[in-house]
Amino acid sequence: MALNGPAPPPATWRDGKKYLWLLGLFVPAFPFLAWALAEATGQGVFWWSELLLLYATFPWIDHALGKDPGNPPDAVLAWLEQQRYYRWCTYLYLPLQYAGLVMACYLWSRGGLSTVDKLGLAFTTGFVGGNGINAAHELGHKKDALERWLSKVALAQTAYGHFFIEHNRGHHVRVATPRDPASARLGETYWRFWPRTVLGSLRSAWGLEARRLARTGRRPWTARNDVLNAWAMTLVLYGVLVTLFGPGILPYLLLQAVVGFSLLETINYIEHYGLLRQRTAGGRLERCAPRHSWNCNNLASNVLLYHLQRHSDHHANPTRRYQALRHVDEAPELPAGYPTMTLLAWIPPLWRRVMDGRVLAHYGGDVDLANVQAGHRGRYRS
Repeated sequence: MALNGPAPPPATWRDGKKYLWLLGLFVPAFPFLAWALAEATGQGVFWWSELLLLYATFPWIDHALGKDPGNPPDAVLAWLEQQRYYRWCTYLYLPLQYAGLVMACYLWSRGGLSTVDKLGLAFTTGFVGGNGINAAHELGHKKDALERWLSKVALAQTAYGHFFIEHNRGHHVRVATPRDPASARLGETYWRFWPRTVLGSLRSAWGLEARRLARTGRRPWTARNDVLNAWAMTLVLYGVLVTLFGPGILPYLLLQAVVGFSLLETINYIEHYGLLRQRTAGGRLERCAPRHSWNCNNLASNVLLYHLQRHSDHHANPTRRYQALRHVDEAPELPAGYPTMTLLAWIPPLWRRVMDGRVLAHYGGDVDLANVQAGHRGRYRS
């Protein structure tokens, strides 16, 4: 068997989370769950059910289930990455994601929902799209052409197709530096970070593609531009939905897109807040290391997010599949999972109270080693 592929794992090792990864498909099912609960009870609050569950209930579940610092042994990593079951756990997200979007468009277009109910459904659908960017993130790092194409498909709902370019060729190169629009600075609030990262990532993606095409003698305005063809997917998708369900759905379609990519940018804000790669004696940037990403090993949120919270290992091994990502002891640890940290990020005083001290402790109190928002360095000097 070893001649045809990686050797099978030792008989003594079992992946205890193997079937838990299917729980990630609970997220794209939320528009259907919201509809069923609202219809059964007549209570419009259920149109907001994903927001209520993920950010009011799930943090308690995440805390109760606790940590999962265990790693698969080195001997099984190659075998584990070859198991197609894990790929299907991410592939299946996409049809559920788009079935929910179509259902939402139908509900927005018919009578019977109040404006508040439609807004709740837009937020629920947007959170599905935002989590779909996480599925796109997993797929977009792979070498398989189909998976990279599926990544663009997943991004079309939130009109964030340029993330496919900027994340892989921009963020992974400039991470934890002031030049990276997706790395938040110590003292920078999420609400100040949001326009910087949204606009900066767009500019970066366009520049990266323009330079790539220029090396082949092409101008950027071509169908070969991966930013343009990714946006074209969104235009076709929205055009079909508006044709089928009417122009009245367009405000809610745009709102869910903003909600979705804003959720992504909240995660970006959390992942590298205040962390900085230093210059070597020769003036070059040091390699990205585990100390440049905030990690979390909470079992529930890691299953929900395909191990996104094992972010240090992802930056060290960008093509490694989610089931094989490993906990790294030297990485700085968040006090809670992403759902809880997302709530804190949206409330700057709470975020600063929880995280600023952790950044400084990570650098032994030396603020000059951190990535600090311009004009805020004096605030952190003892």
